Amino acid sequence: MARSEDDLDLDGVLHEIGQFGLFQMRQYGLMVLPIIFNALFTLSYIFTAGNVEYRCLIPECEDLTTDIYYTDWMNGTTVVEGDIRCKRYQHIRNNTFDQGSRECSSEGFNSSVVLSCDKYVFKSQETTIVQDFNITCEANDWKLTMVGTVNNIGQFVALPVAGYLSDRFGRRWVLLVSVFGSAFFGTLRSFANSYEMFVIMEFLDPVIGSTMYTTAFILALELVGPKMRVTGNNIISCAFSFGQALLGLLSMYFSNWRTLLRIIYIPGFLALPLLYTTAESVRWLLSKNRNQDAFKILKKAADTNGKKLSQAVMERFCSSNGSETSAKALDRQPFSRLLQDAFNSRGLTLRVINCSFCWLTNTMVYFGLSLNSVSLSGNKYLNFILVSLIELPGFFLMQLILDRIGRKKTLFATLILSGLFCISSVFIASHDVPFLKLSLFLLSKLTITMSFGTLYIYTVEIFPTNLRQSLLSTCSMFGRIGSMVAPQTPLLAKLWTPLPMILFGCLGITSGMAILKLPETLNNELPNTVEEAMNMKQKDMVSPNIS
Repeated sequence: MARSEDDLDLDGVLHEIGQFGLFQMRQYGLMVLPIIFNALFTLSYIFTAGNVEYRCLIPECEDLTTDIYYTDWMNGTTVVEGDIRCKRYQHIRNNTFDQGSRECSSEGFNSSVVLSCDKYVFKSQETTIVQDFNITCEANDWKLTMVGTVNNIGQFVALPVAGYLSDRFGRRWVLLVSVFGSAFFGTLRSFANSYEMFVIMEFLDPVIGSTMYTTAFILALELVGPKMRVTGNNIISCAFSFGQALLGLLSMYFSNWRTLLRIIYIPGFLALPLLYTTAESVRWLLSKNRNQDAFKILKKAADTNGKKLSQAVMERFCSSNGSETSAKALDRQPFSRLLQDAFNSRGLTLRVINCSFCWLTNTMVYFGLSLNSVSLSGNKYLNFILVSLIELPGFFLMQLILDRIGRKKTLFATLILSGLFCISSVFIASHDVPFLKLSLFLLSKLTITMSFGTLYIYTVEIFPTNLRQSLLSTCSMFGRIGSMVAPQTPLLAKLWTPLPMILFGCLGITSGMAILKLPETLNNELPNTVEEAMNMKQKDMVSPNIS
């Protein structure tokens, strides 16, 4: 759609005031806080609901005060088949356990009689909900994986509503409510006295706080110029990776799940006064005809950056008779009508479907690999930290290539490579070539991280301003199907060990091929209307940007 000469070219204004000056740096500094909180809050269940190593207590030979996890005499107590954590052989000695003597031997057990355990000895001092809520043995393993699924169900339910509220009432207030609500229910969860209460709080936490990442991301990205969007995207992505690494570090030193939750959630309350000072989205204000509020923010940004707004821009903002931007004129329609018109566009509907499938793929593979990292051999905390930090080289590579080869090509290549690395790892036995197995795992995480980072900026660029967060939240909502399934992948492995990695690989390759149907957005201005968004495809076909 052609712009009238009075239309406001916001990307041009951002170029005037500085595409990434001190004002934008301050905005990003504030937005880093909810991004880190989101990493801590979203993945905390990996450690609070993590399984721990335990065995049966042998009451004839020890008591609950024992600090010895394994000795030679325990060879005769182990059940070879079934759930060896929760079954033991019958003790056949006549004498009972003497507190002053621990004389037991493997010959003192009858291997033909198997007993169920009612008390357990835990290998480490780590405390999760396993101990506090007695979630032991194979029959209860689903309760642990269900925690992560419930968390993502909460996000699935809330994201479309939060997106609507954000596009309707503003990004800033939605961000404040999401941080407060998540901090409240997360802190309350640390006082849970039953598994049921824990799971309910695990659900309510993302119901309120699920839009934290997307809102902070858009608030930050909409204030930078086109040339700095990749840099801005990488700042947000690096903050999330550091948040994950921080979660692993905190979990290492605060081994009690209740203490850990309080440590990571209470700072959310403390950050609220700072987040209150953040600037509202200028694009959103313009789409709501709030020119004067938008002008004040841009004027402040220009002053902070040591720049001046041109006379032409000031006249367009201040003139009461100037024509409105196409986005503002469109916003006079009811929001429900805007959404209806958007989905009446077959091209935009197919774009949302394609983008949603790409989100599903990225979330399932990304979170699936993160969850499985604690199952690798070695220290699970260090593994989690390393797998989180391996994302950083991916962001560096994105910085180098995303503005050179484009969003679509980068997304296509990283999805295909991630899929190939996942499938290739199936054919490598970890006991034969452990280094190669680990390398393929890390390369899978590296490439899916690049894909996920590209997907966020790409999704922002292909949807119009007045529906941007709603459609981003819609795609992210369907993506949560992937993250809901991810915690259950260990159960899929019980059916067939390679099944999770093959599933990840096939999804990655399929989604990579589907992305080729979407337009390139490199060097394009952010579209304000549905028509502008759909015309991006025509511009891409006529003169693709490859520089």
